[in-house]
Order: sequence, then C-alpha cells, then structure tokens
Amino acid sequence: MIKKNMRKRICMLLSIIIIFIAAFQVYIWTVPVDNVNRADAAVVLGCRIKGNSPTPFLEQRTKRAAQLYKENKVRYIIVSGGKGNGEDMSEAQCMKNILVEEGIEEDKILMEDKSENTRQNIKFSNDIIKKNNFNNVIVVSNLFHLRRASIICKKNGVNASYSGTFSKKYMETEIYGGLREVPAIIKDVF
Repeated sequence: MIKKNMRKRICMLLSIIIIFIAAFQVYIWTVPVDNVNRADAAVVLGCRIKGNSPTPFLEQRTKRAAQLYKENKVRYIIVSGGKGNGEDMSEAQCMKNILVEEGIEEDKILMEDKSENTRQNIKFSNDIIKKNNFNNVIVVSNLFHLRRASIICKKNGVNASYSGTFSKKYMETEIYGGLREVPAIIKDVF
C-alpha cells in the first residue's frame, strides 16, 4: 500500500514538473520579435567561440545584426562578449571580424569585451548605450535566449526590441538551449 501511494506521488510530481517545463517553454519561445522599427543600435549577445572561429549560433546572430544595419534599421552595432576558456579572442572581436567581412564600417561597430554571461552582456552594453546617448536598441540573439534577455533589459532600464535567430539545421541545440533557459530565467528573476 505504501509503495503504491509512493508511486502515485512520484508520478504526480513528475507530471507537475513536465507541465511546468512545457508551460515555461511557451513563455520562453513567445517573445515578440522581428516587429522592429528603427533603433540607434543593435546589441548582439555573445556565445562561445571555438579558438577564433564563431559557432553557427554566433555567426547567425552577427549576420542578423549586419542585416539590420544594411536595412537602415540601426546606425551602430554593439558586439558583446568577453574571452572565455578555450577562446583565442573575445567573442566581441570575433563578431567584429564577421561584421567587417559583411561590409560594416569599423567605426559603426562598438565593442564590449569584458562580459562573461548574459547579465553582464546587457549591463556592460548599457554603459555603451548611455555613453553614446542611444535611446533604443534591438537586442539580437537566438529566439530561446530573448525572453531572459528581455527580463534583464527591463531590470537594467534598457529600452529594447528584439530580433531572434533560429536554425532548423541545429534544432537539437536550439531545443537544448530552450530547456537550459528554464533554470537560467529563474536564477535571473530571483
């Protein structure tokens, strides 16, 4: 009898956890994106690089910012990301290199190369935003990452809209990223 009750409780707990994660995924993936007007700058949030090469996610994010610039939706691009273990250069420098290859003038690229996480990406980029008297920005990252970025932007007083990337080619990694955001959002909210 006790084992049967224990099994029921475990099943109930697992069901609640699954429902919570599923509901949170809806919350994570439903940030209003790509309904962007003009802004002073795009802020590209960094992610790991391999040596001095961008990961596909970082390359996508950076090229989205270049696209926004070429469409005259932003006047500047802030690239944000420090140098982590196993990285030969900062993520910001890697993104700057991509942007220059995409034909963006170097004086239109502003670098934040000290941050180690999303919270710092936004906090340190906000220093650049304030220094340049920018009124609004478009934050660029993967779709799964934008809900947390929007929470952190609000906490830091950043007036932002959002443009997200999504890669069907790397669907498993996108889904994993979305699952990883659950504890990350909880940590950043509390």
